[in-house]
Amino acid sequence: MSDGKRPIRRALISVYDKTGLADLARGLHDAGVSIVSTGSTAKTIAAAGVPVTPVEDVTGFPEVLDGRVKTLHPRVHAGLLADQRKPEHVSALTELGVEAFELVVVNLYPFTETVDSGAGEDECVEQIDIGGPSMVRAAAKNHPSVAVVVDPLGYDGVLAAVRAGGFTLAERKKLAALAFRHTAEYDVAVASWMGSVLAPEQDGDVSLPPWVGATWRRSAVLRYGENPHQQAALYRNDAAWPGLAQAEQLHGKEMSYNNYTDADAAWRAAFDHSEICVAIIKHANPCGIAVSSESVADAHRKAHECDPLSAFGGVIAANTAVTVEMAETVADIFTEVIVAPAYEPGAVEVLARKKNIRVLVAAEPQPGATEFRQVSGGLLMQQRDEFTAPGDDPVNWTLATGEPADPATLADLKFAWRACRAVKSNAIVVAADGATVGVGMGQVNRVDAARLAVQRAGDRVRGAVAASDAFFPFPDGLEVLTDAGVKAIVHPGGSVRDGEVTEAAAKAGITLYLTGARHFAH
Repeated sequence: MSDGKRPIRRALISVYDKTGLADLARGLHDAGVSIVSTGSTAKTIAAAGVPVTPVEDVTGFPEVLDGRVKTLHPRVHAGLLADQRKPEHVSALTELGVEAFELVVVNLYPFTETVDSGAGEDECVEQIDIGGPSMVRAAAKNHPSVAVVVDPLGYDGVLAAVRAGGFTLAERKKLAALAFRHTAEYDVAVASWMGSVLAPEQDGDVSLPPWVGATWRRSAVLRYGENPHQQAALYRNDAAWPGLAQAEQLHGKEMSYNNYTDADAAWRAAFDHSEICVAIIKHANPCGIAVSSESVADAHRKAHECDPLSAFGGVIAANTAVTVEMAETVADIFTEVIVAPAYEPGAVEVLARKKNIRVLVAAEPQPGATEFRQVSGGLLMQQRDEFTAPGDDPVNWTLATGEPADPATLADLKFAWRACRAVKSNAIVVAADGATVGVGMGQVNRVDAARLAVQRAGDRVRGAVAASDAFFPFPDGLEVLTDAGVKAIVHPGGSVRDGEVTEAAAKAGITLYLTGARHFAH
């Protein structure tokens, strides 16, 4: 036939997930399809009153080794791999007394689920399917003659195709592609587990793996990318820790490419702090970040006050549930996205007064994660920048000059130091009362970053504190801050001119701490 339809006369079924199996078997039998099956699958089909041929009756060989060997036999695989377009293949089957299959229905042992359950190594290894992938790959390779289905969601389509005279060649090609995708994802999961758990490869002190495998599925086609002339889509890796890609949208327009990148940056910035925190991000940089001991609404108010002009059309993230009080304030401000781990009753309804605001619920970021960045011809991988260095704890800071900070000042310095992590380098943060009041971001020299932070802070800079994501290479950047009225500064130190920088701080009469840690962000 011109569409390549091939009638289905004989089916091989071997499934771990028995969902929909009885109805599928009945439908195939009613359509005149003979069924060959394995182990518990055959028992389930027989229990449904449907005639079935056990695979051992086909092979003449019993299932052995606790079911490890069932279908790995020429009488099975010859029936799967015979290209029925070729007369010589058909003749070979006749000479061998082997019948061909036109349909294979297989799903695999639940390896990933077993690993996720915390099972031991032996149990996980036992759930590595061998015969299933072999049948799937054989049938998919031979798609000109065989249709292969690996998901119970496809069973209705199988029965519809059987009644219509078989799958078309185009349909079999699509099923083959899905089948190889299925086995590829399975193999990546097994290889990743073996490389990280069963036989981890250690290269001295380097904890990053010598081989990395992952698969992503497209979950949404976006209107466009960073700019309207760029195509874009969202891909999810559901084997990984859930993040913004898995967030549930409760209200609003579809997410855009830039919405996702800014929401991810805001989400991470909010969880940089253990206190109640709100971060407002625009174009990957903070418009404001603030913490509060009172409420999330108070944290949002302080974050917004940092730079209300830039916060217009920004993305908001909170590290705790959004209250109705906060929602009432946000609803009066043009906001692209708000993301939080939860919303108190009534908060979403308040936010929904704005029909376009995107309201997301997301899981807390994974601690200790790794991150990737694409470069031409490859990927860069690194441990995610978190506050794990000894120098991130103020207890370990070195007082370079000035009086030790009082508790309130030290708390602001700690906040500013953590807020700096979310700012693109070169970064200077001016902070007061647990909130950024001036942010200098993304400058190619630290002097301009300091000037921008001071300019943004205005009169609020006097008596505030400041943090720098990397050392001051010269005194001039620090002097911009001290001349404006900053009373205490924290920076990593490590420059060959640290002495000159410290001398400038001493001359200005301020408190200066060195962390010995750095938080570049590019």
